[in-house]
Amino acid sequence: MDFDSGQVLASANPDEPLPPASLTKMMTSFLVEQALRSGKLKKDDLVSVSQNAWCRGSSTESCMYLPLNSQATVIDILRGIIVQSGNDASKAIAEHMAGSEEGFAKLMNAEAQRLGMTHTHFVNATGLPDPDHKSSAGDLAILARAIIRDSSDYYPIYAEREFTYNKIKQGNRNALLYTDPTVDGLKTGHTQEAGYCLVTSSKRNGMRLITVILNTDSAQARANETRQLLGWGFGNFEKATPIQPDAVVTTAKVSFGKADTVAAGVGSTWALTVPRGQKVSTSVQIKPDLEAPVAKGAVIGKVVAESNGKPVGEAPLVAQADVERSGFFLRMWQHILKWFGK
Repeated sequence: MDFDSGQVLASANPDEPLPPASLTKMMTSFLVEQALRSGKLKKDDLVSVSQNAWCRGSSTESCMYLPLNSQATVIDILRGIIVQSGNDASKAIAEHMAGSEEGFAKLMNAEAQRLGMTHTHFVNATGLPDPDHKSSAGDLAILARAIIRDSSDYYPIYAEREFTYNKIKQGNRNALLYTDPTVDGLKTGHTQEAGYCLVTSSKRNGMRLITVILNTDSAQARANETRQLLGWGFGNFEKATPIQPDAVVTTAKVSFGKADTVAAGVGSTWALTVPRGQKVSTSVQIKPDLEAPVAKGAVIGKVVAESNGKPVGEAPLVAQADVERSGFFLRMWQHILKWFGK
């Protein structure tokens, strides 16, 4: 997936609901990050570790190793979820935010629905196996994009290679963080049911790509498959800027205004991801019967970009100036001219 546009460049079975294992924790961490951004949580708020959340030191699950009945800060919990993939950290923050893990799962599903993750249903905050706990590669790419876009203050945590808590240092399980300096996230997952899973993002030469790999048979395989996808994506696609934000794209006719026309442009940076070496052409569509008043920045149409005869994106066309409504007598005269013009 291209990060900027959300365009899927390549996929296989992207909508198949599968066990996501600890990739689930991307939603857990995202909800924590959004609560921090809104002020519902503060970094130094203390989170209690209940009997239910406590990890008993089993080697069969990932743990932050929070002591039973202890307290940890929200920011430490967040690192424990992202870097150490702690089931105990995920359960503890779920109970802190929603009273129970079941209550937190409702928040997770509501957020998934808001983001458009239509093939996802969460039952818990950890990704531990449950027959009703599913997500798809396409949905997880949508979630990864939301994290990078909406949690930018906390996204650097996803690139951290290690985290020490309770004198226990654990390394990030995303092997690509150690071998590819362009990779800066996001999350690994593994259970017997889910296989080895990996969601990754990489930024090269101003272009960011997101990859999702589910159900491989080893940690090495998920890393190798991701390297291949990233190599293919960056090798075959490039960024294109069809129109500069300050350029006049067209001049639109305006009825009943003190000016007869208004200059129009895209208003903000418009970047597309297109097949490498292909030219991009644009066409303009203006709203019919545009009448004053028109405010600067108002959307008055759209620009459609095509490459090799196929649409590759569109951007809103906005007025670059205000057009005030004409006075009564001038407006009457304009009505007469318009009527005879028919």
